Amino acid sequence: MEELYKVFMEYWERHVGVYTKQNPRNLYAPIYYISQGGGKRMRPVFTLMASRLFSDDVHPALAAGYCIELFHNFTLLHDDIMDEAPLRRGRPTVHEKWDSNTAILSGDLMMIESLRHLSVIEDKNLRTRVEDYFLAGAVAVCEGQQMDMDFETRDDVDLSEYMEMIRLKTAALLAEGMAMGAACGGATKEQDEKIRTFGNLIGTAFQIQDDILDTYGDPTKFGKKVGGDIAQNKKTFLYLKSVEVANENDRSDLFRLYSDKSGLPESDKIREVTALFDRIGIRELAEEEKKRCMAEAFVCLDQLGIAPEKTILLKKFAQKLADREK
Repeated sequence: MEELYKVFMEYWERHVGVYTKQNPRNLYAPIYYISQGGGKRMRPVFTLMASRLFSDDVHPALAAGYCIELFHNFTLLHDDIMDEAPLRRGRPTVHEKWDSNTAILSGDLMMIESLRHLSVIEDKNLRTRVEDYFLAGAVAVCEGQQMDMDFETRDDVDLSEYMEMIRLKTAALLAEGMAMGAACGGATKEQDEKIRTFGNLIGTAFQIQDDILDTYGDPTKFGKKVGGDIAQNKKTFLYLKSVEVANENDRSDLFRLYSDKSGLPESDKIREVTALFDRIGIRELAEEEKKRCMAEAFVCLDQLGIAPEKTILLKKFAQKLADREK
């Protein structure tokens, strides 16, 4: 895992480094700036791990991993504009450091550069196949983001809609990146589909873990304010599952607490909602759903028709991220 991370980061730094030398400076400098903002680089590592399932040589998949990570950073740049976020990973966001128009234009170029980078794949049929996976993931992210924004003004969102939203917004890019990596490693299209399903399931599990941590995380490890989703009335898995399973009194209390008319100080609201979640047993239900997703994901790997020992590292990495504390 560490080896693949190192291989990718060497490739990443070599290619994003060109943005320090290109003009106009105010177009390219923001791309390099956000590329240096840290992050787990989870998506490209999964892309390379998917490739390694089918080939010991992951170098053909590096372009796919770079494409996915550059596009992911583009989505962060535009998300920050939409959210009017002043900071990203402890640094000023691009639109704060420069301005919104510059951030929009640099983001547009990142999206174009993501796709253009796949031109280094020499095999035309493989390149077309990889591009199709990437474009499917790119469209899904946009659809998921719009659904998420729509949810902010709707009071009738149900859990099935939320699960579809996180599949699109969070899981799909990971899933398509893994399909891209598998294709570069020599997988069949049928194996690609198994990998895509695996990616969608673990991506969904990761988001459920994020929802759990936002309410129940250790503040010294989480890195963000615990209870932020509650304070902002976000319709997370915990909230929507509570609406689904709560009795009439608890459901009424939850609606009241999530109402702008609750009048409670933020700290009191977070405490009362958390107590209500505890009463319903919502953390345990979220953990069960996360485990269900992970179990189904591992079944997909077992159906690939490859030696079981080849999937051990991927399973361990996925489980580690699903159980993370930050």
